[in-house]
Amino acid sequence: MFSVVIPLYNKADYIEKAVVSVLQQTYSTFELIIINDGSTDDSWQRVARYNDARIQLIDQPNAGVSVTRNRGVLVASFEYVAFLDADDWWEPTFLEQMAQLIQKYNEAILFGCNYYYVKHGRCKVEPKGLTETFRDGYIDYISTYSSQFCVLLNCSFVVVQKQAFLVVGGFKPNLRFSEDFDLWIRLALVGKVAYLNTPLAYSNQDVIAQSRAIGGYKLYHPDAHFIFNADYLKAAEQQSVALKRLLDGLRVRTLLPYYLANKYKSEVQAILAKVDFPQQPVYYRWTYQTPRLLLQLYFRLMKIGARSKQKLVRLGRRIPTTP
Repeated sequence: MFSVVIPLYNKADYIEKAVVSVLQQTYSTFELIIINDGSTDDSWQRVARYNDARIQLIDQPNAGVSVTRNRGVLVASFEYVAFLDADDWWEPTFLEQMAQLIQKYNEAILFGCNYYYVKHGRCKVEPKGLTETFRDGYIDYISTYSSQFCVLLNCSFVVVQKQAFLVVGGFKPNLRFSEDFDLWIRLALVGKVAYLNTPLAYSNQDVIAQSRAIGGYKLYHPDAHFIFNADYLKAAEQQSVALKRLLDGLRVRTLLPYYLANKYKSEVQAILAKVDFPQQPVYYRWTYQTPRLLLQLYFRLMKIGARSKQKLVRLGRRIPTTP
């Protein structure tokens, strides 16, 4: 029933845990497609040692995560495709419970579940904008996301109907940041989304920064970042208050590192000009109205304070307590 696609690029320290979490699924009707996207470490050697008929290994020159996932879907044998990042992992019942969700809400084309946010070795579940009584069902993805701006779906806890994926064109090859959000939006605008409010996956935030596609660390070129390429949503945004709220919220949040660094100034200003600032939180209104030099100083001091706090916490753990 499921084709599981793992794109692999320099994740030697994590890939085995991801693979094992798939192979240990209680639901066994799946194939695992691992695509090595030109890794320069020994990631490929680590997955090549697994001897399981359900695993299909594909090796290719580096082409980027969007191209890699698209290739995985094209060779997928099953009707539903589950994605898993090489540094994340699943609970053993992930596929089993997603199969039940698909059977129960078969009008949906996109399916997701809650997840554990892993930071400093600790797992937590963040509020997603769902009611306390919500267990599973169809959701308004756009409205729910815009209520909390906490990630509802990403490529480690989502299943997509293969045909719907192909119809909307899959991941855009040029995008390297928020390429998944771009796809979820396109799918949510044409079909239903079903969600299981049970954490069944682990989103690993302890991966070294150089290996993660995080906006605060990498300032992607506008051609590779969703927020600079969202003009195709202009008509839909004009018709949907919820979509306007979501996109404006993402604009002020994701463009802040660019604004602070004074990078791609004209492109950033053009996008910020679209934002309905009176509807934004006070923090972001203040941020974009404050002179850049003062703002840079403020964030520098905040960073120093955060580092000092972390050092104190580590020091406190080392000091033995008296009996």
